[in-house]
Amino acid sequence: MQRMVIERILIGIVTLWVVSVLVFVMTSMLPGDVAQIVLGQSATPESLAAYRAERGLDQPRVFQYFAWLGNMLTGDLGTSKAGGATISSLISGRLYNTMILAAIVAVIAVPLSVALGLMAAMYPGTWIDRSLTFGTLALISVPEFFIATFMVLIFAVNLGWLPAIARVAPEDTFWESARGLAMPLITLIIVVAAQMIRMTRAGILNVMNSPYIEMAILKGVRRKRIILRHAFFNTIGPIVNVIALNLAYLVSGVVIVETIFAYPGLAKLMIDGVQTRDLPLVQATAMIFCGTYVILIILADVAAILANPRLRNPK
Repeated sequence: MQRMVIERILIGIVTLWVVSVLVFVMTSMLPGDVAQIVLGQSATPESLAAYRAERGLDQPRVFQYFAWLGNMLTGDLGTSKAGGATISSLISGRLYNTMILAAIVAVIAVPLSVALGLMAAMYPGTWIDRSLTFGTLALISVPEFFIATFMVLIFAVNLGWLPAIARVAPEDTFWESARGLAMPLITLIIVVAAQMIRMTRAGILNVMNSPYIEMAILKGVRRKRIILRHAFFNTIGPIVNVIALNLAYLVSGVVIVETIFAYPGLAKLMIDGVQTRDLPLVQATAMIFCGTYVILIILADVAAILANPRLRNPK
């Protein structure tokens, strides 16, 4: 088991290195010149050359990559090419906002999804199961920008119950913060919960076809007890993997939601960096997203190994 865990960690490290190369290469291919954007169209060739030399933009791409990678490994995210501020200072507040949003969604969506998935598996073929199956399939088929836009149209424009823009301020009361975050929270909960409900239901029903489950049914054990005491614990691995994927989405895939609701999160900061061609900022935020994704997947794999007796005790 320890060897399998070490292998997962090593694979994660190699994956992060490959991702770092891809992130650097792809961001370097973005059209536009940050020097031209910052100094304006009226800048002289001499001022543009001086700006590029000062920011290290005139160096070969290979040297720029290794210098950037070395700084990343030491925790130095660099300096913004557009504003001159340190990237750490730009990211800190935005990362906090994104993590708060993701944490609230996770606390609500994960137990709700597991409970509804178990309920659908307990009553297969009934109106409960059919309603949940149809609802989750419909929500998975609808993109998040449509859900977000629809919620703005209904709750902000027509009813006027909630603000169209997510407002986050330290001086806000609890209810003011709740109203300001309600629509992005509901949108993300709907998006991530639908997939987790379907996978929980599918995992439980797949295990229900196992011989030991059939033996328990023949002995007269109630279906509810079979699911909660036996089937559920044998489907923790796949369920945890789905949860990890959706939690990674909450950190790295909320670009559309943060943009629509103007939420001051990390994804919105990355979009701003792309617009100003601030490559170090885009690279740092992209690596945070990818690193979070890889770490969550590694944790999901380790949890799946620990939950599987055959992997936990190979002898």
